[in-house]
Amino acid sequence: MRWSLSMTLEAIRQAIAGLPEVDKASVVAWLSEQNAKAWGRQIVTDFSEGGAGESLLQAWDAEVKAGGSMPLEEFLAQEEAARKTK
Repeated sequence: MRWSLSMTLEAIRQAIAGLPEVDKASVVAWLSEQNAKAWGRQIVTDFSEGGAGESLLQAWDAEVKAGGSMPLEEFLAQEEAARKTK
């Protein structure tokens, strides 16, 4: 089957269903990689200046500065130290 931009989602599903298992696994791996890249781009967008998460980062920064929370690096260091003493 020749792929084209005009293929419907159902036609793509049927084409994938007809692939040998090794090729299906390759398609799944590729789609997973595409999804991970898209998610990474969305995180960068959300937590960049003007992004949806900017206010959350500002609130967390203020909480850390007020002593109500600790920086992630400090928390991880404490967790590592506690794990070593067990």
